[in-house]
Amino acid sequence: MKVIKDPVKIQAIVDRIRPVKKIGLIPTMGALHKGHISLIESAKKEAEFIIVSIFVNPIQFGPKEDYKNYPRKPGEDNKILEDLGVDILFSPFVIDLYPNPQTTFIHIPSLEKLLCGKVRNWHFKGVLTVVAKLFNITKPHFSYFGQKDYQQALMIRRMTNELNFDLKIRLSPTIREDDGLAVSSRNIYLSNEERKRANLLYLSLKEAEASLRKGEDPISTIEKQKLLIEKNGFILNYFEIVDPETLKPLDEVKDRALIAVSAKTGKTMLIDNLIYE
Repeated sequence: MKVIKDPVKIQAIVDRIRPVKKIGLIPTMGALHKGHISLIESAKKEAEFIIVSIFVNPIQFGPKEDYKNYPRKPGEDNKILEDLGVDILFSPFVIDLYPNPQTTFIHIPSLEKLLCGKVRNWHFKGVLTVVAKLFNITKPHFSYFGQKDYQQALMIRRMTNELNFDLKIRLSPTIREDDGLAVSSRNIYLSNEERKRANLLYLSLKEAEASLRKGEDPISTIEKQKLLIEKNGFILNYFEIVDPETLKPLDEVKDRALIAVSAKTGKTMLIDNLIYE
């Protein structure tokens, strides 16, 4: 596995490889876990050259968020990627991607202030901007994302389509612990007590799904789950049933819906969702 930090160097390599091999990119912020591994394994099924990027992106963090303390495990990450047979680890320094103050950002106004954007309205412009840079640098045919970050993946797919990027976005199922908790790098922040009840968010999603199948209306379903989550000590950001493409709330569910939740326990923000069919 080659470890490359220089964007110009990796661009020269992919320019030679892209005409003869399908390139798969898995963008990450490191502290790799089972979810990232599943994305790499998915990539290896259709791509012939695998690039994983590790970059903790400062422009998607707010002023009071955990950028400096975000988990970083470079030694462990490198070993995982070597064992998985990744071809290139692209791990630039901040100065490599942002040699000057960033003045160009990508926005999707219709989506960026919904769900997680209600409490982190700066977040998605930073995500979309860095992902666009990574796409331009690594020039993949495919890029892989997990459903846990559904809103992020939806916006990246929208950006890719509307700005004519020459690649396809793949969305993989959320990887969960045995009790249902969605795997996340931030789970290491949970205390033992918080970890014991963190799967409540997934259980609430499943209960909401069951309620919809019984014909209960979305508003009643939402209120019941909000009460359950808050009663168990979480600070709720949202529990919503929305259209999977527009993320707008649904008064009734006909074919498909996204059931999504975000709540804080202690200092840890958790998000989760499932698709109701």
